Amino acid sequence: MTSMTVNGRPIRFRMDPDTPLLWALRDAANLTGTKYGCGEGDCGACMVHVDGEALRSCLITIAEAEGRFITTIEGLSRDRSNPVQQAMVAEQAVQCGFCTPGIIMAASALLAKNGAPSEADVKAAIPNLCRCGVYPRLVRAVERAGRVANRRETISAAPAPGISTQDAAREVPALSVPEE
Repeated sequence: MTSMTVNGRPIRFRMDPDTPLLWALRDAANLTGTKYGCGEGDCGACMVHVDGEALRSCLITIAEAEGRFITTIEGLSRDRSNPVQQAMVAEQAVQCGFCTPGIIMAASALLAKNGAPSEADVKAAIPNLCRCGVYPRLVRAVERAGRVANRRETISAAPAPGISTQDAAREVPALSVPEE
């Protein structure tokens, strides 16, 4: 049995230790915000934070994630109030949305280390592929999120659709996933 902390909750997977973290998160833990894109680590759609570092979950086994702290897009902010999420919407850097969770995870890891990234910093830290080509708006969104996080700017946005304040703040119990 493999144990780790996912989105602040202890979780145990009774799965083959060689299972990619991506599939454990999506299929066993029902955290489907982490997307399957290529399965080769090229596209970044499956990006999650592992101990605060943005990593592609298709390339990490659950055995390699043993004892580590994992954050998925669902755990970044339940009410979508994270500055990167808000800036992506404000800068209209979301098109089809498939790559968005992975991009947001990469960008938020960057901003945790560098609150005022340059365009070159953003391009180096966000290797994600976007079929819609939102790259110029993406750079603006990440730079803006840095300003918001550093309290140099605010973003006025409508509340996240479909999420009540009570649901966003609700504590979720630990999860144990049965062996397949």
